[in-house]
Amino acid sequence: MQLIPFDNREGFIWMNGSVLEWNQAKIHVLNHGLHYGSCVFEGIRVYNRKIFKLKEHIERLFFSAKILDLDIPYKHEELIEFTELIVKKQNIEDGYIRPVVWRGSEMMAISSKEASINIAIAAWKWPSYFSPEKILQGINMSIAEWKRPPPECAPTNSKAAGLYMICSLSKHKAELNGFDDALMLDYRNFIAEATGANIFFVKNKKIFTPIADCFLDGITRKTVIEIANNLGIEVEEKHLEVNFMKDCSEAFLTGTAVEITPINSVDDYKFNDRDVTKILIKEFEDYVIKS
Repeated sequence: MQLIPFDNREGFIWMNGSVLEWNQAKIHVLNHGLHYGSCVFEGIRVYNRKIFKLKEHIERLFFSAKILDLDIPYKHEELIEFTELIVKKQNIEDGYIRPVVWRGSEMMAISSKEASINIAIAAWKWPSYFSPEKILQGINMSIAEWKRPPPECAPTNSKAAGLYMICSLSKHKAELNGFDDALMLDYRNFIAEATGANIFFVKNKKIFTPIADCFLDGITRKTVIEIANNLGIEVEEKHLEVNFMKDCSEAFLTGTAVEITPINSVDDYKFNDRDVTKILIKEFEDYVIKS
C-alpha cells in the first residue's frame, strides 16, 4: 500500500498556538532548524484513543530543547493540553504524534540567538512500524558502518534531529542490502542501538541491554525493563561487545515506533528462540491497556 505524502494529507496541525489546516502548517525554506539542525522532536503513540506516556515524552522534549538551547515558550502542562487537543481533533484511535521544536527564519547564521523558537504538534493514524507479518517473522539486521559518537562530540542524550542523519544513512544501506534495519555500534565498538530503537538480548533467560551512555535512553526501553523486573526476569545493563551475540538465544528491539519487535539475525548471528520476547510482548500489551 502506497503511503500518502505527509505534505498532502487532510486534517489539522497545532502550530505556535493555533490549530491550522494540515496544508497550512508551513515554514520558510530559509529556516535555521533545516540548515543548522537546531531542532528536537518526540514520537508518541496513541492506543485506543489514549496517549501513552505523554507526560514522560513532553518532559523529554523540554529536556532535549534545553540541551540545544531552545527555550520553549510554553509550560509542560500547556503542551500536554495541546497534544490532547490535536489527537481529539484528528480523531485518532491508534496512531502516532510528532511534537517538534525548531529555531526559525529570523537569522541564518551559526549564531542565531534572536531567531524565534517554533513548535508544532502533528498526529496521524498509524497502527504499526513493521507489518504484523514482519513482527511475527522477526527482522534481520546488519551492522552499520556509522557509529554513535561520544557524548563530548554530540548531544547524545537528547532527541535532536541531527543525530538521526547517520541513522537514515545506516538504514538506507541496510535496506539496499536486503535487511530490515541496522545495528549501530558506539565510538568504542560496543553495541549501541538500532537506527531508531533500543536493543535487548536474552542469554540463559537473563536479559542484557547496552548502557545508554551515548544514545537515547528510550521511554519504551525503561518500560520494558520495568515490566521484566516486575516479572522477576533479571535485566543487566552493560557494555556489550559484538561477539556477545554469539551465545544469545533471543534479541529484540524496543521503541515508541517498533514497540517490541523480535530479531531473527544480525549479520551471521542468529536468534532462534522467542520465549522471553513473547512474554514481554504480551505483558507490554497489557501494560498499554492499563495505562
